[in-house]
Order: sequence, then structure tokens, then C-alpha cells
Amino acid sequence: MRVGNLSDRLTLFTEEGAVDAEKASDGRFGGDSQTVYETWDDFSSWARGADLSGGRPFDVADLGAPTPTPAQVFAIGLNYAEHAAESRIEVPDRFPPVFTKFRTALSGPVTTVALPGGGTTDWEVELVVVIGRRAERVSAEDAWSYVAGLTVGQDLSERASQLAGPAPQFSLAKSHPGFAPLGPWVVTPDEFADPDDLELGCSVDGEPVQRGRTSDLLFGVPALVEGLSLVTPLLPGDIIFTGTPSGVGMGRTPQRFLQPGEILTSYVAGIGELRQTFVAA
Repeated sequence: MRVGNLSDRLTLFTEEGAVDAEKASDGRFGGDSQTVYETWDDFSSWARGADLSGGRPFDVADLGAPTPTPAQVFAIGLNYAEHAAESRIEVPDRFPPVFTKFRTALSGPVTTVALPGGGTTDWEVELVVVIGRRAERVSAEDAWSYVAGLTVGQDLSERASQLAGPAPQFSLAKSHPGFAPLGPWVVTPDEFADPDDLELGCSVDGEPVQRGRTSDLLFGVPALVEGLSLVTPLLPGDIIFTGTPSGVGMGRTPQRFLQPGEILTSYVAGIGELRQTFVAA
């Protein structure tokens, strides 16, 4: 099942096209693509048995963030060994670093992003987890049952401000407008042969710069849900950026950063892709 946000309306996506959830359910479920996660079990049960024929064509430019206003945004650092190595930091042993991207940075899958001054904006393709019901002190063995679905994310990062000063400013440097594109929709875990092993990657102007598999995560989705929920409850509709594989611009020799006019295309196999076009601020 694929669920998303089309022109600010909760929408299901089928092979035929887009189906407005409120209309298809005769008003049983509203049109808000965020609050649906508060009744996710009921919604997903209905959707799997509903008549979703008559899907209409749509423009991907009209897609918004599938979870536009989550209560909490968690982001995970150093969760692939090769990315830790290119960052010249030891791999975490007990639990990876956690920060946030402020939700005003969230956007849909096809956007234009203004590059802040400094010229050091970097890419980080990530698998993003969407929580489907309140998770508190959840075991890794049960974690997938708390996941509504998966989507594609980019953790765009302004490296100069991220690393400047006496303490890193991860959250601020990663929260400029448009620095957290998501989409194109949320795909439920049952759609994948193995949701713990998905290919992801990105390219700049068609040149591949990152490629990895989520099976290489140091802390996979179950471990992240377990570890986070031991500290703070995860709420319906919360999202978790799970970390990025190697290949970021900061880790290259020479370093490479995004420039005005370039197009960044990011994907997770079985979900879809994002496309960001960059312009000068």
C-alpha cells in the first residue's frame, strides 16, 4: 500500500493513479495526511479491502511531504561503517548519535532548494521510517509492528555551520528550508520481500555519488525503534531518518558540494525517488 499527500489531501496511490482517501471512504477518514497515523490500524485495514479503482493521473510536482507535520523528527548519524570511516569518526558501539531536523525543513519529493551562503551544502540519502502507533519501550522483535511504512529522505546538510564553533550545530545546519525532502509516498512494510535490505542511492546531474543497502545499517530499523522508544515514546506519524551510506561530498578528496543549477536525484528501491534542483539564495 502506498499512502501520501497530493495537493494537501490524504491520497492512496495505485497502478491506475491517485485515489482521494476521504472520498473513497465516504468520509470515514478525513483528508489530513498527518492525522491518519493516529488511526493507522483502522485506516490500513480499511484500505486493504476497499475498492480503489478509478485512480486519476497526477503531477508529481503536486506531491507534498507524506508526513508534513510530525510531532517528532529523529535523525540518526554514523549508522553505516563506511560513512563513519569517511567522516573519520569511530563507529558507535552502544547506540548511534541522534539529532533532529526541524519540521519546517520538510518538503515534498520534487522541489527547488535555495543554497545558503558558504557553498558547503552536502547530500545524504536516507531511508525514513514512519511510526504507525505509539511505541514505548518496544523490543526489537516487535518493532516492525509499530512501523506504518517507509519513505525516501534527504538529509541535506550545510557543513560549514554544522561543524563550526565549540560544539557541532547538527540540527540547525540540517534544517534550512527544503533541507528535508520526503516522498514520494509511504510504502507499507508488507510491500517488500525484505524491508531490512533495500538499495538506496543518489546522483548529482546523473552522476552516481552514493549507493548502499540498508542491510549494512549498524543499527537497523528494529534496533532504532527499540533504542529510541526506551528513552522517549514514539508517536503516530513520527519519522526517523535512519542514516546515510558513504559517498557524501564532505568525505571526498577533493571535497565536493552542491552548486546552483545542479539536480540531486535520490531513491530507495521499491519506494521511489526525490528530485531537488538547487539555486543560489
